[in-house]
Amino acid sequence: MIQFLTSPSTSQYLVGIIFMMMGILHFLKPGVFAAIIPDFIPWHKAMVYISGVAEIAGGLGVLLPPYRAMAAWGLLLLLLAVFPANINMAVQAIQKTGLLSWYAALTILRLPLQFVLMYWVYWACLLQT
Repeated sequence: MIQFLTSPSTSQYLVGIIFMMMGILHFLKPGVFAAIIPDFIPWHKAMVYISGVAEIAGGLGVLLPPYRAMAAWGLLLLLLAVFPANINMAVQAIQKTGLLSWYAALTILRLPLQFVLMYWVYWACLLQT
């Protein structure tokens, strides 16, 4: 079981499916994503849809071996580009519920997990090809 969970091919499928699902959510619940975009970034709804398309395309690309490396680099850049929204989400949570709330704690803990996710994409899709 451990070998299955740590295999690159399993990770490639999981990365692809997770990103495609998250991309679809951008279209089903755009307001949730638009609400966490920092004010200095214009056109919140458009950015939500653009990032949703990028996530779907990246997830699909990861599943297709000829496009895997290009898709992985695109997803890494996307994860870096959306990091300000994750920071803003944590700031909003602290302002709304206080630093010691569960929600604020989870949004703060999510910040370093973004880099774990980036490494997972890198490991599964670039180091293993």
